Amino acid sequence: MKNSTTSGAGSLYVVATPIGNLGDITQRAIEVLSNADLIAAEDTRHSSRLCQHFSIDTPLRAYHDYTDQKQTEAMLDLLNSGKDIALISDAGTPLISDPGYRLVKIARDAGIRVVPVPGACAMAAALSVAGLPSDKFCFEGFLPAKAGQRLNALEALLDEERTMIFYEAPHRIIDSLAAMSEVFGADRELVLARELTKTFETLISGAAAEVLAAVEADHNQRKGEMVILVKGCEASAKQLDANVEHMMRCLLAQLPVKQAAQIGAEITGLRKKELYQWALDNKDD
Repeated sequence: MKNSTTSGAGSLYVVATPIGNLGDITQRAIEVLSNADLIAAEDTRHSSRLCQHFSIDTPLRAYHDYTDQKQTEAMLDLLNSGKDIALISDAGTPLISDPGYRLVKIARDAGIRVVPVPGACAMAAALSVAGLPSDKFCFEGFLPAKAGQRLNALEALLDEERTMIFYEAPHRIIDSLAAMSEVFGADRELVLARELTKTFETLISGAAAEVLAAVEADHNQRKGEMVILVKGCEASAKQLDANVEHMMRCLLAQLPVKQAAQIGAEITGLRKKELYQWALDNKDD
């Protein structure tokens, strides 16, 4: 358990920046970036334009997934010497499919105070306007680039009942939508959120095959930053074998649903998730 911080050390601020519209930056983010001793940026050329726009003259240093251990340790030395560092990515919230995990972990392990400065996030923005269930969701990031690995990754999510959120690159959007239509079914509801907060912001929703057709028909829909949201599968209504059903009813008469499903799964070898859903649907029968 890590609660204490190193006395005299600086702080590492994890700062969200706009995903498109510069008006989405928070006043707190501007203050933190202005007052930090150093900004660790995914791409200093990209971030310099942001800093110029808001008249921020804090020094920039590159920090990305390919930063070597020596540079990471140099930043830790700065933090230990009392310097404050602001970590930003090219857009949105760092560490959400962006660099920063190594630096955050090494700082926390060293007792450095790590402070979130929340703001724009493409994943959250897309979910808020998709019109898909948002009470439960999972973020899957980018799918594998290779076709076989992509299909395997999607097949592993076949039983996922939560709304699934993916990021995708423009040059792979057709392949990914086609794979989703194949694995989840052409009728599975999904939403493509493209260029959020920017001039050409677009949301396309419908059955997987329909969204795929719309993107294939319009080359402009294959440009920019993309988020794909897929509705989770329906809870299984599968009927149980008569003997298994009798056993489950006996268990439910004496035990809570969760425990009954656990024991039922251990006895029958069936999936706990399947038995749990059946128990929820039948506990009051």
